Amino acid sequence: MADPIVVVPYASEWPRLFDELGDRLRRALGPAALRIDHVGSTAVPGLAAKPVIDVQITVNDLKPLAAYAEPLTDLGFVYRAGNPDRAKRYFREPPGTRRTHLHVRAAGSPAERSTLLLRDYLRANAAEAKAYAELKQDLAVRCRHDREAYVEAKAPFLANALQRAEHWSTASGWRPSDSDA
Repeated sequence: MADPIVVVPYASEWPRLFDELGDRLRRALGPAALRIDHVGSTAVPGLAAKPVIDVQITVNDLKPLAAYAEPLTDLGFVYRAGNPDRAKRYFREPPGTRRTHLHVRAAGSPAERSTLLLRDYLRANAAEAKAYAELKQDLAVRCRHDREAYVEAKAPFLANALQRAEHWSTASGWRPSDSDA
């Protein structure tokens, strides 16, 4: 059976954990990483989340894999070749360490942009972040041992939030900020 889904209150240590990891990633990847960003729920102050540090690494191109996979595996990260999302390459934490997800995406891809947009939208909209936190907390109870159901149940909220984020980006003139690391 898979580990239970647990959503916890926001932890003030999450930005520091990302900063430490971001520094290690930046040193290992050098210019291969155009951007290294703290993304996902742990990147939104005040947002309840699964205690997983999500990192988006932006590269020029997903090929060749070795350009970024070798430095990441040298740090102990595990490449998940079977990841079904072909818009990214996915790595997990070194065995026995804190849960971490690395999402490598191509520069200028829709997925790269939408991940940063949604993060920034939730940072700027406390009511939206609160609604998302409440949904995740409810789903963590209802889908405690069914990760697929948890992800599927969040999808409509996220799709609608991303639409609102697109309108917000137009109205606010949003552009991605500089890389986090």
